[in-house]
Amino acid sequence: MSKDYNPRMHSAEHILNQTMVRMFNKGRSFSAHIEKKKSKCDYRFERNLSAEEVSEIEKRVNEVIAANLPVTESFISKEEAAVKFNLERLPDEAGDSLRIISIGDYDDCPCIGHHVSSTEEIGGFKIISSDFGEGVLRIRFKLLETVES
Repeated sequence: MSKDYNPRMHSAEHILNQTMVRMFNKGRSFSAHIEKKKSKCDYRFERNLSAEEVSEIEKRVNEVIAANLPVTESFISKEEAAVKFNLERLPDEAGDSLRIISIGDYDDCPCIGHHVSSTEEIGGFKIISSDFGEGVLRIRFKLLETVES
């Protein structure tokens, strides 16, 4: 595995991506910068988020985290993965077997990064800011030690 992302933050990114898919049906982020203190994800979008949408995203992500879902890995063939996932960002050197990270029954995604073993290890999720420009919605977020109520 070559991605050396912070496991808590990287696992939160997966949950944020699935939450965005479920709320807006626009797809997962096309670009992300994951760091321990704060991170960002970029989405193809047509506007900025409203304050209500930011609150709803935080609420949903934190509910998934609080559910203490297991984070597991499995391996499937590239052909099987092509039916279930968008493999556009898959490197050419990827093998015939792909690693799939599952967060309970909430999210499945091909990934080579490090993750927590359970969502409760992530802590609280907080959106720092969002902005929109030239068809890109950028969401900046950080993690807290505990989930805020």
